[in-house]
Order: sequence, then C-alpha cells, then structure tokens
Amino acid sequence: GLCLLILRLFIGVHVFLVSCALPDSVLRRFIVRVMCSVLGLFVRQSDPRLRDASVRVYIANHVTQFDHNVISLLTSCNTPALNGAPGFICWSRGFMELGVTGSRAELVDSLKVYSSHRGNPPLLLFPEEAATNGRAGLLRFSSWPFSILDVVQPVALQVQRPLITVSVADSSWITELLWTFFVPFTVYQVRWMPSVPRRAEELSEDFALRVQELLAMELGVVSTRLTAADKTEHMKRLRHTSHLPFSPGSQPLAARPRTPSSLAGVAPEDVRITAMAQRVKEVLPHVPLEVISTDLAQTNCVDTTIANLLEGRVPFFPESKEAGTDLPAPSTSQAAAASGFQGSTAVPSSKPATKQFAKSPVERHLSLQERKRALYDYARR
Repeated sequence: GLCLLILRLFIGVHVFLVSCALPDSVLRRFIVRVMCSVLGLFVRQSDPRLRDASVRVYIANHVTQFDHNVISLLTSCNTPALNGAPGFICWSRGFMELGVTGSRAELVDSLKVYSSHRGNPPLLLFPEEAATNGRAGLLRFSSWPFSILDVVQPVALQVQRPLITVSVADSSWITELLWTFFVPFTVYQVRWMPSVPRRAEELSEDFALRVQELLAMELGVVSTRLTAADKTEHMKRLRHTSHLPFSPGSQPLAARPRTPSSLAGVAPEDVRITAMAQRVKEVLPHVPLEVISTDLAQTNCVDTTIANLLEGRVPFFPESKEAGTDLPAPSTSQAAAASGFQGSTAVPSSKPATKQFAKSPVERHLSLQERKRALYDYARR
C-alpha cells in the first residue's frame, strides 16, 4: 500500500497537469480516464444512452469527495463550490467558482443565469450536501437544486473498494485521496436514470422528495429524513464523547463505582435496562415499570419508548394516582449516587412531576419537551 501510495502521488501530479493542459473534450476525458485507471480509479457506467443531452441539471447521491471528478470523466459537467473559500484549492479539485457567498437564494439565482446560457456545460448537484458511505440510506434532499429548472436527470452512484471502507465520516478530502492511492483499486459504478420532469404545480420540496425516492429505489437503500445538519450534529456528539476523560470503557478498576450488593448478581444489561426504565418512569409516572422495561428491551432507546407510550403503540393500564403520589421525588444527591451503578444520572426537574396523565396530546408533548430540556441543561452543567 505504501509503495502504491508513493508511486501514485507522482503519477497523480501528471494526471493533474494533463487535465489542466487539455481543453474539455472527448479526447481529454478518455486520456484522463485511462490515466486514472493507473491510479486505481475505475469508472464504469450503465445505460449511457439514457443520458439526455437536453437536460441541464444532473442530480446524484454523494458517496465520496471526488464524485464530481468521476462523473466529469464520463460527460462534461460543472459542480458549484458550496463550502470552502474560493481559490486554487477549490479550482484544482474541479469545482466551479460562482463568487456567491450569500444565501441559497442568491446561489439559485446565479445558477439559473448560468443554466440559461446553452453553451455552458450541465450542472452536477448533490442535494444531500454531505457524503455518506451509500450503504444504509440517502440523506434528505435539499429543495434548492430543484428550484433551478423543471427537468432533472438522476444519477445513481455506487462505490466499491477492498479492505478499506469507501467513505469515513468527518475525514478530509486529503485523507480520502491518500486512502484511494493506498488501496489496490476503487470502482465507481455510474447508472444513468431517465430524466424526471416537474409535475404541474408541484413544489420544490415535493419534487426533491420524489427524486430522492426514485434514487433510493435504484440504489436499494432507505430514503431517510435525516439532513446534513443532523450528520454534523451527530459527529459533534461523537467527538465530545470520545474526548471525555472517563468513558465507561476506559475507567481504571480502582475508579469504577462499586455495584450495590442488591445488584451483585444482576447482569449488566439488566442494570442498564433498569436505569433507562427509571428515566422513562420519571417522564411518564403513570406507566407501569414492567411495561416500560419490556418495551425498552426491544427498542433499547429511552426516547423511542417514550414516543411509543405517548402515541399508544404499547398498550397498558395506568397505575392508580395514589400509587404515584406516595413515592417521593428523588433528590439531586440521591440521583447522583444512583448514577454510579445505573450509568446515567436522573434529571432534577425545575417543576414538580405531573400528578396525572394529560388528556391533550399538545400538553403531553410540551411536558415531554420540558423534561428533555431539563435533561440537557443538567447534562451541560
């Protein structure tokens, strides 16, 4: 791998110089495509006759940092630079600089002007706005790429690579390039799909959702509602968790909290389910603990269990009001002590727990949001 990496770094410089020297034409794309095969980048396309020459906007799923470079080896297209400062790096990576640093509305107006000139190459856009490994699902498509023109052509992209995963979250494009040179080969499979026109009086959001469903069916993955912002927030949480000084797996033996004698013979999984059940019980005091534990064993998520109980997916008989009022609310010190063996800390709420189950769904939702907000505030403190 190291020998391939060093050799391909020198060859990659020649590929870059050749691609800059030759004008955009069929000959240039053929030469660069052959030279990229030496770098271990093999590009295959299926049904090239489906590529519509009249379409001005291509819509593709985003797998790697070099998807636009790969598709430009098959047809002439331009991808606008959305992130990063314009300059030599942006130009060398093959992005088109529009000089627009404002809102998405300004970007859409600029792309509309660009597409109105028939001499310009088509646009290649990635509505996911963030790369994924392409194995689980598609991120929710942004609606702005579908506001440019009324006809788009989806492009299904799949990438395969031996030994090393195709795309690693939160890695830079330089890291991905070095791994591409390190592995023996990387195969890009491009499938052209029939063009999709906008329906009469169809909103851009509905148009984006329809194209997303078509691409997901073609790729055999799930069409999710997660956005690029959700991915960014998830990566922030992972970085925060990895930087904690005492994570559960890294604590020395002397620093680990002692397990009470009453839980000495209980499996760690049962202790964790019990801890989560107590958290759900604080939010929904009228729900029997047995019902909560049974659903947690299936969902393994506190929020999902709360949603199932609130929306009626899990049937249960509410406990009596007297039984719920006899139990005093745990204090902050008791909750902190319990966190030693439960793995999570109970949340001291600024308001007393509700004594009865609210009849209105809006009130139940507001109560849930208040308790979740108190949980976040306590975790931050």
